Amino acid sequence: MRVLLVEDDASLREGMGELISELAQVHAVSTGEEAVEALEAGRFVLVISDLRISGGELGGRTVVEAARKRHQAVAIVSAATPDEVIQAVQPQVADAMLLKPFQIDDIYALVERFIALRQDVEQLATQGQRPAASVWSPRGAHVQIAREDALRAMWVSVTAGGDFGWTFHPTPSGVGVQVVEGVLEVDDVSYSAPGYFFLGAGQAPRMRSPEGCLVVAVGLKGQG
Repeated sequence: MRVLLVEDDASLREGMGELISELAQVHAVSTGEEAVEALEAGRFVLVISDLRISGGELGGRTVVEAARKRHQAVAIVSAATPDEVIQAVQPQVADAMLLKPFQIDDIYALVERFIALRQDVEQLATQGQRPAASVWSPRGAHVQIAREDALRAMWVSVTAGGDFGWTFHPTPSGVGVQVVEGVLEVDDVSYSAPGYFFLGAGQAPRMRSPEGCLVVAVGLKGQG
């Protein structure tokens, strides 16, 4: 699993990168422009970005926007208060915050939280028992869902040609989603099984499956 770290302070970038590398592969950059390029080129289990980034025109808000566009989880690092961070990135919403000064354990906990989500989704997709026919309920002409509340999870079955808006998070927080069978188009991005992506709280993108698909979504644990 890969983490994108966006930090303009070289010493902090190196120190955080070393810590994160104990849990995941790290791609570290120093500007918002480099971050957007990295997001266009690859996928990450988590993007961690400083709110105010010097050395370029793009700041943390732009990084959040770019991560959201590509359905990737993003956390903001800042010395500001939570309310100030929320105001700074509006209308976007970060999935987590790491407020300065922070402890080593705070970094570990942040990264582990999103790695655990990815692992939970993959395990359910590959090893979980599919819901019984009796628990599925229709959501429109082409979509059926089955909830597993104990696992903070939900299965979504889409028939061929299904076109719908995602409006049914299994929890109020963000969700990790994996395509188990078929292909799912989310906005302008196509995910083929076993493709994984993240939807933040409140995101309701347009989705379509030309040939039908099965996906599973698991809610993010804890608070940002």
